[in-house]
Amino acid sequence: MDTTGTNLVWIIAALVDLAIKIAALIIIPRRRKPTAAMAWLLAIFLIPYVGILLFLLIGSFRLPRKRRDEQRRINAIIAERVAGRTEPEEAAGWPRWFQRVVEQNLSLTALPAIGGNSAELLRDYRGSIDAMAAEIDTATSFVHVEFFIVAWDDTTRGFFSAMERAVARGVTVRLLADHLPSQKIPGSKETFAELDRIGVKWAWMLPVMPFKGKYQRPDLRNHRKLVVVDGQVGFMGSQNLIDRSYDLPKNIKRGLQWQELMTRLTGPVVASVNAVFLSDWMIETGEFVEQEHVPAAVLPRTASAEELVCQVVPSGPAYPTENNLRMFLSLIYGATERVIITSPYFVPDEAMVYAITTACERGLDVQLFVSEIGDQGLVYHAQRSYYSDLLEAGVRIFLYPAPYILHAKHLSIDDDIAFIGSSNMDIRSFSLNAESSLLVRGRSFVAGMREVEEGYRDAGRELTLDEWRHQPGKATFLDGLARLTSALN
Repeated sequence: MDTTGTNLVWIIAALVDLAIKIAALIIIPRRRKPTAAMAWLLAIFLIPYVGILLFLLIGSFRLPRKRRDEQRRINAIIAERVAGRTEPEEAAGWPRWFQRVVEQNLSLTALPAIGGNSAELLRDYRGSIDAMAAEIDTATSFVHVEFFIVAWDDTTRGFFSAMERAVARGVTVRLLADHLPSQKIPGSKETFAELDRIGVKWAWMLPVMPFKGKYQRPDLRNHRKLVVVDGQVGFMGSQNLIDRSYDLPKNIKRGLQWQELMTRLTGPVVASVNAVFLSDWMIETGEFVEQEHVPAAVLPRTASAEELVCQVVPSGPAYPTENNLRMFLSLIYGATERVIITSPYFVPDEAMVYAITTACERGLDVQLFVSEIGDQGLVYHAQRSYYSDLLEAGVRIFLYPAPYILHAKHLSIDDDIAFIGSSNMDIRSFSLNAESSLLVRGRSFVAGMREVEEGYRDAGRELTLDEWRHQPGKATFLDGLARLTSALN
């Protein structure tokens, strides 16, 4: 090739490179947080071919339009059914800021706050699975099961047996499992063959099957965990339907054990938990199961020492905004005495960091419970990158000891407000995962959560600012690098 031809190739390459960068500057910042936009732009400018490929694969943080339209349609159905519902009688004693939080959640999800409920915290791993199985053994009409990960192993055999007995009694059992995580678990083929054998009606959530026309960004996942029996009893929380080691050889080799927290619910709020399942079932299968909808109005109020007000808050990439993040921010800004956060993967965005550190500036007692060790290296280092800012602001950080992974996800505000569910305090749970959260107002419930938190405190140790300042430089470098990549959403 002569000099003229060579120069022409270089000119074309330079123009293509310039066009890509201009297009990136126009396209990427649209409806994306500045930190995320900057991370993507840096990736494309510094490693253009790899950056572009990654953006094409995981750059879209919303589900396909068809699924988002279906979620809007379902929300409209729910809103129509609860139209005219008045605030629970307990609302008269709420502070105005909390009323606004409840109104915000209703506006975003169409699910109302409902009084007259009872909730029991379940912190024993095997015990919570056995409690769900025992409830399934009482079913007379239907059972709804939805988990991020489902596995048939020594820990869950009792649960599967309970489903089999229910089917044999003529009870309809439906199960939803997230496609990619459940398939990665050893023995997944045997798990779903067992579901077929016992007669469970099951479906994948967010399947990645491009040759079957089912595809979206692969890491947009449904992370919800819930069970509903006859529309009368519900379970929500952090725990998956799998052994405490997650059946993974690398976890077993390290001796890792997951520590979870679930809640058992009775009362009218179970209708909202059921609505989340029915919505997901309709989206994934196209089947509208009207006969398994039990209205809140027909569910009796629970007779207990303190009737709890509860509100289910689903969130995820099918919604136009981060429902869970908005709720968390509102709760933290409304707190007047204390904020106690438990999250296995704590990678907050700027708004969350400001809310937490501002609570410290207001003189609140702010505590964070996390694991001493991590099961995901990148997330673990990204999480650590926030410790310095938090400790300097006055946040007390408690490390839950190895070999346990503190996988519970909950938040308590003052002495009467709490959240429990599947949502981590991280960017993935805010924007990329479908999550289910339960907002609870009631002193008895928060008192129970305080006992759980005290257990974490007794089992672990507090991380001090002085100790943190003596971290090795290599770890600090890895923490900062992981923090930069965490913004790629």
